[in-house]
Amino acid sequence: MSKDKSKKPGLERGEIDTTRRKFLKLGAAGLGAAAIAGPLLSACGGDKPEVPAPSSAATTVPAAPSAPVNPNAPETPDVRFGMIALTDCSPIVIAHEKGFFKKYGINSTVTKGASWAAIRDSLSNGDIQATHMLLGMPIASTMGLLGSPQVPMIAPWLLNRNGQAITLKADWKGKVAADPKAIKPLADAAKKAGSPLTFAMTFPPGTHAMWMRYFLAAGGVNPDKDVSLVTIPPAQMVANMKIGKMDGFCVGEPWNARSIADGIGFTGITTQEIWKDHPEKVCAFKEEFALKNPKTVKAILKALHEASVWLDDMKNRPEQADIVSRATYINCPPEIILGRLQGHYDYGDGRTKEDPNYMIFHDRNCNFPQPKYATWWLSQFRRWGFVPSAPDYAAISKRVMRFDIYEEAMKELGVTSGGLNNDPETLFDGVVFNPNDPETYAKSFKVHNMVA
Repeated sequence: MSKDKSKKPGLERGEIDTTRRKFLKLGAAGLGAAAIAGPLLSACGGDKPEVPAPSSAATTVPAAPSAPVNPNAPETPDVRFGMIALTDCSPIVIAHEKGFFKKYGINSTVTKGASWAAIRDSLSNGDIQATHMLLGMPIASTMGLLGSPQVPMIAPWLLNRNGQAITLKADWKGKVAADPKAIKPLADAAKKAGSPLTFAMTFPPGTHAMWMRYFLAAGGVNPDKDVSLVTIPPAQMVANMKIGKMDGFCVGEPWNARSIADGIGFTGITTQEIWKDHPEKVCAFKEEFALKNPKTVKAILKALHEASVWLDDMKNRPEQADIVSRATYINCPPEIILGRLQGHYDYGDGRTKEDPNYMIFHDRNCNFPQPKYATWWLSQFRRWGFVPSAPDYAAISKRVMRFDIYEEAMKELGVTSGGLNNDPETLFDGVVFNPNDPETYAKSFKVHNMVA
């Protein structure tokens, strides 16, 4: 018999009709088209059948639950921190080394700057996002003073108090100690001879500059007219005194202790003797970065809180000294760092002291960024002619010392601070600083550079 050439291979016509009826019946029963799509499409000659979407009645597998979102996660988890080779870099270093930054979602990198100017520039241009910094620096940068480009910066955290000193050359042992009046005749004689005494500090608007200025002026010496006041990076202080280039310097530890160990200088006075529990370094941020990354800033402050509590447990101080002594950080023998961290002061001229006001990192409401401290700095900027007229003390202090950010971060941690304090402060010369009247205070000093 001859074959019918009009028929194509596959199901016979009756078989196709039967399959279609089964499909409709199964669909009505809610089993979905996929159960019979293969034979139907094969009958239509398809090579790669498409599976129709399941009907609304089809069973679906629920998606795996996603990880919970952390509402406090930092917007910028990768943060580069700057620091200078000084013992008070410790909160940042310990938060990094002990994993406190990591705990709060910060992937930290710590980089050592060559000078405070380099640190300022790195923060300004975004190479680093947070930094160990002298208190006066974010104020000067916000105002565009003393060679600083005008880049607003904030300081929502005080890293430490106390722990700096004024070192004098070894030749002055027995002639000068803690009384700056003893320097006055030496300065006058050197100036008359045409070779003014030379004193060093670490950065013009910084803490060391203000302690040195305040100390000399209390003895009747104008730091801008009667002596030469120069800028030297902290780690280079000892080397410069060793070659006879300076008569004294103000710097943080361990470089004062190092000068004694090297036999080239002695401590005239500690800064806590000038002003007990004075503010010192801050953790600073560029204002623009802080406004864009509020959760990042608060995460950093939370980590610094844990590091600071750890640091003020005195049994941890030997380990602190071991960690920060490394070449990556301070690059100084730990035994030179440790003594003054524990309050053991050998002044190098026969005087010794067990000082209860050693460097602190957490105790006595250490970390609260009190606006009155910025106000004091502004009064000294005014005193020394860094500003031509009275600055807006209140507005600038409030803008830089962001205690509102500090309080938010501590509230999220469940930590209660000592709060805002606007009490007057009295320094070693007996002059009282009233934060509510800084202009009168600035004008009260006999030694100054104000023109109006």
